[in-house]
Amino acid sequence: MSFPARRPRRLRTTPAMRRLSAELTMAPQQLILPAFVREGITEPNPITSMPGVFQHTLDSLKAAASEAVELGLGGIMLFGVPETRDARGSAGVDPAGILNRGIEAVRAEVGDELVIMSDVCLDEFTDHGHCGVLDAHGRVDNDATLEIYGAMAVAQADAGAHMLGPSGMMDGQVAVIRQALDEAGHQDVSILAYAAKYASAFYGPFREAVDSQLTGDRRTYQMDAANRREAMLEVELDLAEGADMVMVKPAMSYLDVLADVAAMSPVPVSAYQISGEYAMIEAAAANGWIDRRGAITESVLGIRRAGADTVLTYWASELAQWLKEGK
Repeated sequence: MSFPARRPRRLRTTPAMRRLSAELTMAPQQLILPAFVREGITEPNPITSMPGVFQHTLDSLKAAASEAVELGLGGIMLFGVPETRDARGSAGVDPAGILNRGIEAVRAEVGDELVIMSDVCLDEFTDHGHCGVLDAHGRVDNDATLEIYGAMAVAQADAGAHMLGPSGMMDGQVAVIRQALDEAGHQDVSILAYAAKYASAFYGPFREAVDSQLTGDRRTYQMDAANRREAMLEVELDLAEGADMVMVKPAMSYLDVLADVAAMSPVPVSAYQISGEYAMIEAAAANGWIDRRGAITESVLGIRRAGADTVLTYWASELAQWLKEGK
């Protein structure tokens, strides 16, 4: 049937009509807040490349988690920034390390009211900034790194994490972590696998956020931006190894990959709206070039439309507040 009988604009006539005919909605429980906790600071420390985002103290981290509960967020993903680093990332395994203390503090503050997630990776903790330990030739040693990931995962579960996010893109990481958790009696702790994580130019502000010591790049273990089909292999492997949820990271430049994963995954799919995506919108909005609230909402909605069940975004709390006000 053609014009004039079919007029799609009829379903766009009023805000109420657009709400009624919307194919997709957003809700606070679909949002996950990434948060940084830094050792040795007494006040939250602003991250200059990510306006509005801070490196937290333990106290301000607890306050952010409590706010997340009040807003109905789905979860909080914790990253640690230690004072001292070494070649093996020992502070990541230490029960008294800043990330594990952050997990403990948040769990004591909010209990089971919020899914407490934590990053299983060594990049924040190594003095060379790579996601794993290095061999004698300066290359990331996959299998030696897995041993540390297993210990790191158990330490985070002991501290009170509900869900672990292995983000290092080491082959076999999900299987090793699952085995380590089960052997330590943490059968109920789940794994959100960073299954398709690409080497991206848009991670820059995150490097400031975790005070990264990296020189060079991570292209020998993170995925190549040119590859789409390979992401399906990575996801299939992580599912076979026991992943409870899978993630695509970054979101913005990989919406095609996200749609592919969402179409085939039998488990929930997440996507990470990363630091560079955040910084670009904030910078453009600060210059008056775009409408900030509209751009934030549209960008997250686009990630959901591509197939993400949940979205990690630094705007999670602010967006949840807008959604609350909209109701």
